[in-house]
Amino acid sequence: MAFSATVHFPQRQKGLLIPTGLFINNRFVASSDGSTIKAINPATEEVICEVQSASAKDIDLAVDAARKAFTTTWGKHVTPTERARLMFKLADLMQRDQQQLADLESLNNGKPNRFARDADIGDSIACLRYYAGWADKNYGQYIELDEQQKFAFTKHEPIGVCGQIIPWNYPIQMWAWKVGPALATGCTIVMKPSELTPLTALKLCELVIEAGFPPGVINCVPSLGSVGGAALSAHPGVDKVAFTGSTITGRKIMEAAAKSNLKKVSLELGGKSPSIIFNSVDLDQAATWTAFGILWNSGQDCTAGSRLYVQEGIYDKFIKILVEKASQFKIASAWEDDVAGGPLISKAQFDKVWNYIEEGKREGAKCVLGGQKLAGKGYFVPPTIFVDVKPNMKIVKEEARACRIFGPVLSVAKFSTEEEGIALANDTTYGLAAAVHSNDQAQCNRVANALQAGTVWINAYCLLYNNVPFGGFKQSGIGRELGSYALHEYTSVKAVHWNFGEKLDWPL
Repeated sequence: MAFSATVHFPQRQKGLLIPTGLFINNRFVASSDGSTIKAINPATEEVICEVQSASAKDIDLAVDAARKAFTTTWGKHVTPTERARLMFKLADLMQRDQQQLADLESLNNGKPNRFARDADIGDSIACLRYYAGWADKNYGQYIELDEQQKFAFTKHEPIGVCGQIIPWNYPIQMWAWKVGPALATGCTIVMKPSELTPLTALKLCELVIEAGFPPGVINCVPSLGSVGGAALSAHPGVDKVAFTGSTITGRKIMEAAAKSNLKKVSLELGGKSPSIIFNSVDLDQAATWTAFGILWNSGQDCTAGSRLYVQEGIYDKFIKILVEKASQFKIASAWEDDVAGGPLISKAQFDKVWNYIEEGKREGAKCVLGGQKLAGKGYFVPPTIFVDVKPNMKIVKEEARACRIFGPVLSVAKFSTEEEGIALANDTTYGLAAAVHSNDQAQCNRVANALQAGTVWINAYCLLYNNVPFGGFKQSGIGRELGSYALHEYTSVKAVHWNFGEKLDWPL
């Protein structure tokens, strides 16, 4: 392979040959200006390999390839049954190579290998199969009209070429969330993976070829966000942009889309997601879900429950149990036994999280767990809990570039009444997710209705399913991922009026 590298994994005897070129028109090619990106192992801080980095000219080539495929070999030119067949084939190939993909994901992202394999990649395979099942079910409507010799119907047509910009915290899963509905509806794709985690997206392109997708249907252009992401957002040949990432970048994408061709935009942005713990809860279970909600993926999750509000009647007991649960969460290299969380993604992210931890201490928040740097290499941050926080502390209010601390850091405060708990939870410009923990069913219903969030968990946290829509309120996003709702983001509705008999008299 012209553009490739062999990477090696801990506890694996054989290396893995991976592509490192841009993927355009079913070929791995060089960047037009020779730029490259270094892929880093966040557990060791070592360079894994270098991949080609797309320029604006390369984005033009990828968009042209996607446009040609849309107008000649994909879009309306392939039956829904054929689209489904190719998607099922791709999912089967991912399942065949599930361990290889998990190894690569762990190496480049740092997450525990077993979670990468069983959760992220397992769910991504299921996501493709879910949307393959939708390929022939994207129905319009038959509409009866008042006139007897006329009727109307609607068609849901593929929107066209889609620029898809995905983040580094769930590289394969975010790939599947966006590729699935786009392919099922007949769109073509120019995918820009995060410059921090390009390796699995490129490896998947090999499977795209093996599955038999026509050239240009899926293209992959690793690049800096300021280059590739900006070019896709402003490109007149792109019909829709789907983005997952920070609210600040989301605003830039909307602006570029408006100034270019008013392309359709869907945004899944960040949040400062709250959890409310009421007096009636099962303390052990509520503490378990709360720890899971902030520590899963080492806190690098857009929905991570970073703000916790505990009713005063159980506050002290709950904090004690929560600290005990969180202290059992093992942060280590992806291949160590019983590891529950890995390193943060980069030096920049590591430094940002530690700056917030130090700021929390300076502002007087009480740190009851963690808060001290670990020895050795790697961007590891231990579970950290601040209690008795005040509403205006930076660790509670300031969203920063990634919309929150984006690490395993939890801020805890006390409240007295249900109304106060709801007000504290909603006191944010974001609204991606929230949780309520209570054994009072009527209270659960009241609070869930009052919370301003796109996802509300009741006596649970962080559980997402491919058939349930996901997205944000307020500044946490526009549009929805997953479920049948995601299909709407990749289609345009055409209304067809049919006159099959009525004559028009002329002149009027």
